Amino acid sequence: MLQNICATICAFIALSASAHAEAIPCPLDSLLEAPANWQMTPEEFAKKFTNGENALFVWLTKDHTRAKIGRRLYGNTTIDLSLFGGEVPVQEAIVDFAGGKLNLISFSIYNRGDVKNITEEDFAARFMASGKAMAKILSVKPRRKDADPQSGLLTAGYSWYSRENGIALLEHNEKAMEGGDREFLRLRAARPDAEGSLAASMTHRRGGAAVRLRDLPDNLVKSDNGDVFIGNMPMVDQGDKGYCVVASTQRAFEYYGIGADMHQIAQITESDATTGTNPILMAKELDRIDYRFKTRLDIIGLGGPGKFTEVDKKKGEYYVGKAVDERKFSKKIHSYVDDGLPLMWALLLGRFPETPQVNMQNGGGHMRLIIGYNDQTDEIIFTDSWGAGHEFKKMKMSHAYQASLGLFVLKPTVH
Repeated sequence: MLQNICATICAFIALSASAHAEAIPCPLDSLLEAPANWQMTPEEFAKKFTNGENALFVWLTKDHTRAKIGRRLYGNTTIDLSLFGGEVPVQEAIVDFAGGKLNLISFSIYNRGDVKNITEEDFAARFMASGKAMAKILSVKPRRKDADPQSGLLTAGYSWYSRENGIALLEHNEKAMEGGDREFLRLRAARPDAEGSLAASMTHRRGGAAVRLRDLPDNLVKSDNGDVFIGNMPMVDQGDKGYCVVASTQRAFEYYGIGADMHQIAQITESDATTGTNPILMAKELDRIDYRFKTRLDIIGLGGPGKFTEVDKKKGEYYVGKAVDERKFSKKIHSYVDDGLPLMWALLLGRFPETPQVNMQNGGGHMRLIIGYNDQTDEIIFTDSWGAGHEFKKMKMSHAYQASLGLFVLKPTVH
């Protein structure tokens, strides 16, 4: 009884503190002050977006090449993100650096996962204000970008290109401005010589991958200790939404040069927090993704220890196929990694040791990416979508096989 009373008092104090906490203003305009902004270093960025002793961002990578500015970095405080003199609210910003300088910024102006309701008028106002501001910043006229689902172009909006000031892409889900559902509105801006596949996707004129399949093996790193791995896998932080499937998909897509983010992918897959525990639901989510983005889903196996099998798909349902033993499991990992293709790995956490042992959850279903192997130590190399510190981990091949619930590959078909 006393414990219940103490818990109630503590909860009341926490709620009271939260209710009285004032939002921290965080204008993001300095990230778009072209062309001077493209000279910003990670150190300058960190100094600019630190309020007293509190950083208004988190690094998503140990090497400080990617950071996230979000509204909810602290439990009882909101960070009030905005653009264009406070006219346009922002939900989050992902900031990328390359060569020690600012390379690309992705602003989520609206997404239904974070803001449940928005009026048609408010959505249109944010879109128009952002478009006018970017035209002024880049000093060029926009080009209309229409959706074309048949060719894998699932967004509409405007793009800008300036040799001096940079490139930008403002886009929303198809028909959002025509009376349809309002799912997301995002703005990306990059320096004129921006590096990476995500920047390439901004100027890609068709759907599908902006990088060539035959070039993907060039991303492999082979170390003297026997490690063979994909060396430039983008990092995201899935947050607390249970988005392990869509976060893993975003990372693979960005690696291929497909410019979809978690919010867009979640909308298409109808994702929710419960799918992380069920490999069949994971497979069905991935099935909704592949053809829309000009990718093909290869299901290597589904099941669990002692019953990991191939699947036969008939009319949207999955049926048990041939057994996938540990040897075949390992062979598939080697084959796809050697082709520069990451594997999407569903598993039960907490059953076997990992190196380093850094987990954000102690057990349950989860999806991560297998990005390599080491034959000398008989290990897989994998990465979790939990931000900095989760880029590069290892597990014994036999343990990985025993923990597996599903193994998939989303492979670009347009290249």
